[in-house]
Amino acid sequence: QVQLVESGGGLVQAGGSLRLSCAASGRTFSSYTMGWFRQAPGKEREFVAAISTSGGSTYYPDSVKGRFTISRDSAKNTVYLQMNSLKPEDTAVYYCAASQLITLVPAAYNYWGQGTQVTVSS
Repeated sequence: QVQLVESGGGLVQAGGSLRLSCAASGRTFSSYTMGWFRQAPGKEREFVAAISTSGGSTYYPDSVKGRFTISRDSAKNTVYLQMNSLKPEDTAVYYCAASQLITLVPAAYNYWGQGTQVTVSS
């Protein structure tokens, strides 16, 4: 079992930055691919970023590539999402998730946090 708790969301103006954190419980954190997803009202959950177990590989969709950076600190059992140059269309609830596969598909993630709201004003 892995429990995930996100933090760091909030209200920011367009062009600003936020850093989300996801603290994981359990001794097996380093064996999971970690991902970030987001969901805006009325829309499907969308892949935002993923990082491999070693941290050596990261994955992003074109919509956030070059603006968002995912990283992980195994000593702290924490994964981060640094978000720069934020746009109003980035507004959503952001979720952290863990998977035993290297995957970008939400259904393949076994564990999810409760989500943190990010609102970008224009």
